Amino acid sequence: MTLIGIAQIVVFFALILALTKPLGTFMYQVFEGKKTFLHPVFRPLERLIYWVGGVHEEVEQSWVRYSASMISLSVFSVLIVYAIQRLQGYLPLNPMHFSTPQAPQSATPMTPDLAFNTAISFLTNTNWQAYSPDTTLSYFVNMAALAVQNFVSAAVGIAVAVAMIRGFARHSAKTVGNFWVDVTRSIVYIFIPICILATVFFVSQGAIQNFKGPATATTLEGTSQMIEQGPLASQLSIKMLGTNGGGFFNANSAHPYENPTPLANLIQMLLIFCLGAGLTYTFGIMVRDRRQGWALFAAMSVMFVIGVFICYPAEQSGNPKLSKMGVEHVYTGTQPGGNMEGKEVRFGNAATTLFATVTTDASCGAVNAMHDSFTPLGGLVPLFNIQTDEGFTAC
Repeated sequence: MTLIGIAQIVVFFALILALTKPLGTFMYQVFEGKKTFLHPVFRPLERLIYWVGGVHEEVEQSWVRYSASMISLSVFSVLIVYAIQRLQGYLPLNPMHFSTPQAPQSATPMTPDLAFNTAISFLTNTNWQAYSPDTTLSYFVNMAALAVQNFVSAAVGIAVAVAMIRGFARHSAKTVGNFWVDVTRSIVYIFIPICILATVFFVSQGAIQNFKGPATATTLEGTSQMIEQGPLASQLSIKMLGTNGGGFFNANSAHPYENPTPLANLIQMLLIFCLGAGLTYTFGIMVRDRRQGWALFAAMSVMFVIGVFICYPAEQSGNPKLSKMGVEHVYTGTQPGGNMEGKEVRFGNAATTLFATVTTDASCGAVNAMHDSFTPLGGLVPLFNIQTDEGFTAC
């Protein structure tokens, strides 16, 4: 490990700590129906959604009705996402002509089983994609199906968390809130404002956001290379904030279009962690004992710190199999460069292992390095985080 690498980890944690209380307080105000500084702008949109959907925001639901509402939205979401994927050949914003006779030979056909797999995956916030999106999905599908579902699935997760907190806070109460109101408020007051700012920021850093078709460039070797384009930055923002994973490119945040600078890399990690951290403080306020909220935050922090400080030195020490061959380390003075196989060399080991720990702690999966880049010990930390997270989810 290096002092600079440790400093990066400390700064990241300090930023998360600084964001926890204000974000947690804001989310408490949102879900308790209190007026916030965003209400003058977004309250009309919230009311419009209720009017269109026939939702009475003052009417709360029992846990049975709350669950039934969640299931009904889930079924509707699967059907819509599945249909959009299967019909993409007839829909607009498809410059590569995917799912049409003019589709390039490299395109992956969106078969019924593949479309259903994707619909279920994005419903459950798993976001597994058994294909490369840039050679399979049109811009319209990425926006109208996957990006929208990134908002919805994340909002459902927060809504369920808030309902559970209300169950703890109200003890013998017969209602836990209104599912449709909680989902709407999550999207309108939390996801949309943050994602607008994040999208503009990512574009300023070099992330692409357009509707142009692929560009063709001539490489130094004189061959042609196709460079994909599209509305990436807007999907990137909610992917990170909603801990969705999945991506416009199959390489996720290892792709330079998606993660162009070290600052963009930092902001993406903050987006992944900020709402989860904030919800611990929201919990403390809602149960009227902020110490319990900080206790949850502390428990999560301990697991994060242990994970990142196991992963970082393991990665820095390198892969023992490559070390025996004498081809792994890049030496600068007396310090080895560590295991750089599959690493994003612009960010280095510290930022890469920090990203790996963050994304697996949050069950996001939006990696910024190749999937096979970790040393045996370093790779076990993300694997353990994944298993632990899935276990908590199942509970």
